[in-house]
Amino acid sequence: MHLIDRRSFLAAGAGSLALAATSLADEKKADPFGGFKVGAQSYTFREFKLEQCLSRMKKLGLKYGEFYQQHCPQTEKADAIKAFLKLCKEYDVTPLAWGVQGFTKDHDKNKKIFDFGKALGIKMFSADPAPDSFDSLDKLCDEYKIAIGIHPHGPSGKKGELHRWWSAEVILKAVKDRHELIGACLDTGHLIRCAQLDKKLDVAQQVRLMGKRNFGMHLKDHDNKKRTDVVIGKGSLDVPAVIKALREVKFAGLISIEYEANAKEPTKDVQACIDVFQEAAKKQA
Repeated sequence: MHLIDRRSFLAAGAGSLALAATSLADEKKADPFGGFKVGAQSYTFREFKLEQCLSRMKKLGLKYGEFYQQHCPQTEKADAIKAFLKLCKEYDVTPLAWGVQGFTKDHDKNKKIFDFGKALGIKMFSADPAPDSFDSLDKLCDEYKIAIGIHPHGPSGKKGELHRWWSAEVILKAVKDRHELIGACLDTGHLIRCAQLDKKLDVAQQVRLMGKRNFGMHLKDHDNKKRTDVVIGKGSLDVPAVIKALREVKFAGLISIEYEANAKEPTKDVQACIDVFQEAAKKQA
């Protein structure tokens, strides 16, 4: 048996600590989003075809996507789904969500949507379900293990009528006794728009209220005076507060940057959103 002297033992220990510190630094560098899955809602790139959209996502370093009908039409054709997934793989983008999709009490129609979601391999539908759809969705969420993230919209119409799912309070009241995979995909921009009518509405608190029923997020900021989306943190959105709330509820879903302004070429603005998020996530780590 060979004995290790104290100096050699301490040197070995110091080497191990240095290696661990280097590994931790490399891990943080490899994960610039602070442990969150951050991608884009493809609606951001609605003026572009799918491959152009994916190319921009890749250049931005966004490895996850939520896709909408224009970029990923619902279909039962296996070849079309295979072609979509092949293109996503080529650009290193994993589809995790799809929507915003309506659901009704028509169970057979809903089931076809879930079949499509299963073929895509997604984890969530961002959704605008009719109130009478929940009996059907209970069964389908249980069978397919795909979440329903109810998406709030802001005021609409000349009188600024509120959408039926305009806040976490409204959503939670409807789903609290439903399947555990039925919850919310909060849209921070639409919540800010709703705050014009409900001054008590706080985006971070909306996240806390939904708790474990947060399955996704559309991350955006909005300037209510100019009535336009802006780079996150440049309007009313308190980005660090939202990230803190997401950590508190142990959020594990997809954060989809959705930028609705500058549709002709939003890439630079999306990059600015990414920069703000990464800096805030770093400080919250």
